[in-house]
Amino acid sequence: MRRKIVAGNWKMNKNVIDAQQLMIQLLSYKNNNTTNCEVWIAPPSLYLMMAKDIFEKDEIGVLAQDISEHESGAYTGEISADMIESIDVNGSLIGHSERRQYHGETDSHCNRKVKIALDKGLIPVYCNGETLDQRKAGQHLDVVKQQTETALFTLSADEIKKVVIAYEPVWAIGTGETASPEQAQEIHAHIRNTIAAKYGKEVADEVSILYGGSVKPDNAKEIFSQPDIDGGLIGGAALKVEDFSKIIEAFN
Repeated sequence: MRRKIVAGNWKMNKNVIDAQQLMIQLLSYKNNNTTNCEVWIAPPSLYLMMAKDIFEKDEIGVLAQDISEHESGAYTGEISADMIESIDVNGSLIGHSERRQYHGETDSHCNRKVKIALDKGLIPVYCNGETLDQRKAGQHLDVVKQQTETALFTLSADEIKKVVIAYEPVWAIGTGETASPEQAQEIHAHIRNTIAAKYGKEVADEVSILYGGSVKPDNAKEIFSQPDIDGGLIGGAALKVEDFSKIIEAFN
């Protein structure tokens, strides 16, 4: 069975008091409710140690929002996979569209980050997806296929099974727009078929693929009911426990 996951990307939000309060609220919710999926959060790196202290029994998984492609060295402002692993963080987002847009990250960068994460025993959550122009030009299938191949196809079959993929249509992030469940399913199936063409169906069927594009309490159930969608990477709705919990309950 593939892992079912609802992960919250906090991006650059919350001061330390508000972050702590939200974590405590999430822990209380998780401890008082039965959930049918794994729950992860990706807070700003400043709060990772606090998150691991609060979620000391791994009730909620903790991800970094990014890691360096370098192991160590003179890279001011970077955070290495080894540093993340040393505080028992579970994994890291890699290649989020905002990292691509504002920091010039490419799939080649992502490939190096995915490999270094796996070498350190971390879960890489690899993000891909097309822009609005690419969608309008009918290039979305080719774009996502190329992204998947460049970032992941140097991995072994055992390694790629440890990767979580988050498909995020760039045009639906923070815009209020959402791909229809059918549009999202089409891309998720396409990603899985791309992996199957290289590694075989059995391997592809073990890879969890999340949808990340303005998932909300009122659309989560329909999106998550699609056969190749294994959960969501949630942005704005992850910043309020009321909304995030309703998305988690879409799996109930």
